[in-house]
Amino acid sequence: MKRVNVTLAIEEDLLQEARAVAARSHTSVNEMVRNYLQQVVGEQRRLAAFDRIRGLLERPSVTIGGRLPLRGELHER
Repeated sequence: MKRVNVTLAIEEDLLQEARAVAARSHTSVNEMVRNYLQQVVGEQRRLAAFDRIRGLLERPSVTIGGRLPLRGELHER
């Protein structure tokens, strides 16, 4: 996928700390930001998928079998 440049405005001290963290992690601030955005987007996709699945579970389009017998009904003698 094609990458595009983005300009961010952040506090200088935050950028310095982020660079130090990136250096200790053998990565770059750019990579850290990209990973963070991927996590945020991925979480939103998972939540949206869960909402779609929950809707299907709450309103199933098919019915399988009837009601289950009660325990007393199964063990009547």
